[in-house]
Amino acid sequence: MGTIIEKLTRPVCRRLKKVVQFNHDGDYRRRAKAILLLHKGHTVKGTAELLCASRNSINKWLALFNEYGGSGLVPEQRGRPAYSINDDICQRLIELIQIKPEEFGWCASRWTSETLSRQINDEYKTRIHASTIWRLLPRLGIVWNRASPTLCIHDKEKARKMKKIKQALGSANEENPVFYVDEVDIDLNPRIGSCWSIKGEQTRIMTPGKNQKNYLAGALNAKTGHIVWVEWEKKNSFLFLRLMAELRKRYRQAKTILLIADNYIIHKSGITKTFWSIIKNSV
Repeated sequence: MGTIIEKLTRPVCRRLKKVVQFNHDGDYRRRAKAILLLHKGHTVKGTAELLCASRNSINKWLALFNEYGGSGLVPEQRGRPAYSINDDICQRLIELIQIKPEEFGWCASRWTSETLSRQINDEYKTRIHASTIWRLLPRLGIVWNRASPTLCIHDKEKARKMKKIKQALGSANEENPVFYVDEVDIDLNPRIGSCWSIKGEQTRIMTPGKNQKNYLAGALNAKTGHIVWVEWEKKNSFLFLRLMAELRKRYRQAKTILLIADNYIIHKSGITKTFWSIIKNSV
């Protein structure tokens, strides 16, 4: 089968030699080299041994060359056909990231490259692999980071509470101020992060030694933006009581003081409730 090769012209030989020397496709170089060896007088068997190929492959390449010339030696594209990712798909990926996967029927709380690729393939009838999605997302400004856990609490009174808060904010004034209240821990020992340093050496950061904490409670006036804050040695009910006492001191002319706070235990402890009852009875 095609064991006879016609005598090659000089231009054809030069083209084949360039393929062997400079082409990046290993299969293409190998086929061109086979034709050159046959042209020099090597047998099919000898060429196959030199190139570590089967005789059937050598005969096939020779037949293709005799029929189509040098273009017959170009290997066919291997693997699955490439799917182009257009602007519509890129925009859709950005949209999907902002929507929970449960809304599309996925039994998952967060998107992965696998679920995104399957969703895109379902919508656009493509076959884009998850690894392609993984490489594409950073170019779209989408990064892989740890999701933040959020406690899911179904508060049956939420609608009523929100309505009451909106009413209070709408009627807030000097005589009836409304405050946002919260607490915070402050570490006096600094948290040391990463920095550039000489290889093999470690940068030393001076610290106080023994770690200490300060606990602050603050109240933000929803109308004026004014902040009242206090500190205490512990984050307990007494910290919250000190804040309330400071608010009463600062806003003596106020008829009512409304606080918007979260469900933290110190906001509803027995000591706090007792304090509120004393205030109500003294008014």
